[in-house]
Amino acid sequence: MVVIALGLRLAFILIAHTYKFKTDQSDFSFGYEMGRIGRAIAAGQGFADPFDGHTGPTAWEPPLYPYFIAGVFKLTGVYTHASALILLSINSVFSALTCIPIFLIARKCFSERVAVWTAWAWALLPTVMYWCTRWVWETSLAALLLTLIFSLALKLEEPDGAQPWIAFGLLWGAAALTNTSLLSFLPTSAMWPWYRRWKKGKPSLGGVALASLFFAAMIAPWLVRNYETFARSIFIRSNFGAELRLGNGPGADGTWMAYLHPTQNPLELRRYEQMGELAYVSERKREAIEFIRADHARFAWISIKRFVYYWAGRPRSSGIAGLIDNSVFLASSVLAFWGLGRALRRRQPGAWLLLWLILFYPAIYYFVYPHARYRHPIEPELGILIVYLISEAEPDRKPTLPAN
Repeated sequence: MVVIALGLRLAFILIAHTYKFKTDQSDFSFGYEMGRIGRAIAAGQGFADPFDGHTGPTAWEPPLYPYFIAGVFKLTGVYTHASALILLSINSVFSALTCIPIFLIARKCFSERVAVWTAWAWALLPTVMYWCTRWVWETSLAALLLTLIFSLALKLEEPDGAQPWIAFGLLWGAAALTNTSLLSFLPTSAMWPWYRRWKKGKPSLGGVALASLFFAAMIAPWLVRNYETFARSIFIRSNFGAELRLGNGPGADGTWMAYLHPTQNPLELRRYEQMGELAYVSERKREAIEFIRADHARFAWISIKRFVYYWAGRPRSSGIAGLIDNSVFLASSVLAFWGLGRALRRRQPGAWLLLWLILFYPAIYYFVYPHARYRHPIEPELGILIVYLISEAEPDRKPTLPAN
């Protein structure tokens, strides 16, 4: 499955020439802010300059993927076709490897048949391939890490010893340095195996402590870097206030107000440069909080719209094609919810962990703004639930009546 999945993704990259990014906006679509930071690192300026120009040190994005981009830029050049091909190919490796934890999760929670079907669906469906073959971003890596974490959380209720807990801590450390939104699932992913082991009379305190230690060791160097750079504590990334403002303020309608982003608005870029990153983010957060406090009912309504857009797709102006895309997007969400409900009723192993993932991971986007990319890290689990539902819908075979 992994080999075929990778072959299909690489073939699409080469045939569709997706490694040839647009060169407008000084190659900004090649990695966006992460690409800009990678360029600065490769040029010897450190983790800096997330936008146009030299704006200084930054914590706008988590560090792992920008450093990854920088390493490729060092080898094959900044914003070159070769670099794009390498980065998209490695993203495709991440996506293809996700077949393995998908299979393991589905087999543990449901059956071998569900595992095989879901893994093949992930390998073959064009919609799954989109992000790894077109975006130089951490999306496919985040999906792989979260799926590995979910699979390991399921296994932790059984084995004894230190190694699984160490792996759990290391994976969560890597996830935090890749996409901080994944951390919303950390508490429940740790509590679930602890609770399951507690019911069986198995000790877990030492394992939890060991996982916490390795998690802290993974993220500590970056926290120290942020403190030394900005003279204040910043937990991995700094830009939450700015993101909150991009979804909340005059004109907010439940989508991303792109026209307020420093990459799209020269006035906002100038404010960012003049104020500095932390002051700018703090001011944007203040503006968003003032908007929320001024009209709680409107904020609640906009948040409901964001919930709908997260699961049904954002409004589009692309006519029938956009309507079809959103219809498929909504249908996949409905089928996944239906499958989750069936799994909970039938008390399938891991069903409650699936519920917590679907409840907690997307929650932050209901208050900021949604994007189709933000659903991708949990799409392996959604796919498992969809295939489980379809497999359960097969008609039962009628028993053969004995001949008279």
